[in-house]
Amino acid sequence: MSADQNTTPEPEEIPAGAEAAPGTPVSVRAERGARMTPAEAVRDMRIRVPARGNRKLREVVERVNRDDSIKALWHAANVNAVARMQINDHSWVHIQIVTNIGLKLLRELRRAGVEPGMVTDYGMTDDDAEVVVGLGCLTHCLGMAIHRDGHEEMSLFLTADRLPRLLDGLYEEPERTIVMAEVLQTIISHRSGGRPLSLEAGIVRVADALDMAKGRSRIPFETGRVSIHSLSAAAIEEVVIRGGGDGKVLVEIEMNNSAGLFQVDNLLRSKLHGSGLEDHIEVAATLEGDTEKRLLPSFRL
Repeated sequence: MSADQNTTPEPEEIPAGAEAAPGTPVSVRAERGARMTPAEAVRDMRIRVPARGNRKLREVVERVNRDDSIKALWHAANVNAVARMQINDHSWVHIQIVTNIGLKLLRELRRAGVEPGMVTDYGMTDDDAEVVVGLGCLTHCLGMAIHRDGHEEMSLFLTADRLPRLLDGLYEEPERTIVMAEVLQTIISHRSGGRPLSLEAGIVRVADALDMAKGRSRIPFETGRVSIHSLSAAAIEEVVIRGGGDGKVLVEIEMNNSAGLFQVDNLLRSKLHGSGLEDHIEVAATLEGDTEKRLLPSFRL
């Protein structure tokens, strides 16, 4: 059955991190995946996002799911990250989580009255903006397959080689080139010090930073590399994105330890700053648990 023939109702939002083998800690799955052969690793990779009637987005995701070369790059990125550098998961699980977060942010921002660049600058549609955000999230760290240093720049040429076949038949020129350019902007803008020029690029930048929910970054912590980075990552329990007041989107971060503030105040703040989303997103971090709650009930950006 093709994607267009599938009549199964789509949920409002796919739970971030939904995987083929639930119940096993994310860090364990990521490490196991990094030890697999390429054929084993790509076999069960399948990105799931709620297309919600967006035919172009649904087809793009299906094409990515059929593309073993993209999956091989995700696998190589995870080998470099987990097996060789012992840093947090950069597997297809990270890609799925970031893509779902990116689409959720875009849709909540639209509900809040914020228009994406594809609409305001090019007279295209919200569906086209979703394609840009989706592809940007799906390809933003392909360059990790080569090296962490400069991986954003390397992601550009790896993605540029693949975009024509992913967009073939969905867009004609000149719109196809516009979509490609906007996707590549999202990739280069997610680096440290990046300067997004569009709403879509800002969304991908922030979505990447929001992959911090429970267990997502615990590999260094569990292997004995305890630092403020690993400790603060282990302190994040849950991230919830929903409509807020005054036309803003609220990002709620639940922590089990005040060390999680490093993730929020240092890492997330740096990605939010300069993203273009500062006036549209409110971040609220809350400590759960009687011991810590008296120390610091909440923190807001």
